Amino acid sequence: MLCRLAALLAARQLMCPVETVLLASTREAPVAAARQLAMYLAHVGLGLSQHQVAVGFARHRRTVAHACNRVEDRRDDANFDAQLTDIECQIRWTAGR
Repeated sequence: MLCRLAALLAARQLMCPVETVLLASTREAPVAAARQLAMYLAHVGLGLSQHQVAVGFARHRRTVAHACNRVEDRRDDANFDAQLTDIECQIRWTAGR
């Protein structure tokens, strides 16, 4: 459930269909970026373990770690960091955390 919430917010932010973010077979760059953001939000924003996120997205735990590292690297960009901070606040508020 929480992984779906993260996927919904990431898909909305990056303007791609949430269904594609959750599909295991879709590897197109915009969808992959949204999926990485969703996995990051689930792990960092909601506090799920990487294992829980991996199960929620039908991925391997190392894929989740890679996604989180990719998103974390992008936080050096001040605009991206500000957007991500806003999304993290949204997801925590929505999930009641």
